[in-house]
Amino acid sequence: LALWGILMTSSICLRQTDLKALIAYSSVSHMGLVTAAIIVQTPWGLTGAMTLMIAHGLTSSALFALANTNYERTHTRTLLLVRGLQLIFPLMSTWWLLTNLTNMAMPPTINLLGELFIISTLFNWSSPTIVITGIGTLITATYSLYMFLMTQRGSISTQFRLLSPTHTREHLILVLHLLPLGLLILKPALISGLFT
Repeated sequence: LALWGILMTSSICLRQTDLKALIAYSSVSHMGLVTAAIIVQTPWGLTGAMTLMIAHGLTSSALFALANTNYERTHTRTLLLVRGLQLIFPLMSTWWLLTNLTNMAMPPTINLLGELFIISTLFNWSSPTIVITGIGTLITATYSLYMFLMTQRGSISTQFRLLSPTHTREHLILVLHLLPLGLLILKPALISGLFT
């Protein structure tokens, strides 16, 4: 049931036009993996669940912070209206890219470690689960890239050409989200050694 939830909420993400709703459904989808790992009740599964919960907590919080910085300037969360922000905020676009890559569990993030633990646990439990988790991973990559492309690429609307610049505090918030994700991979035993 948890694996079915991954596919359903990931599919809902593909149809979202509201940025915050897309991020929220993305979070629910990732928690489907955590739920499946907890239900299997193996040390690797519990380790993966703990790792992914911490990693996704930082990732989704960073995505919500980015969505809020967009909303504070544009006063809309509709993806079709907030296109082309890369031209105005190039550094913020870098944060969007890094956070979306983290959401897709790209190396060298702790998200990848958590997902590998969980996917291998589920495969060991029942080999057909690899198909469901594979499709879920593919859909996750699709909606993460969709979110990045919709907010950062394309032609910008004329009403958004004069937006207030980003603040240092906003960049600091994003550094404090992404730095732990990058550093935890250097010593993953801090969070993954609890159940092994």
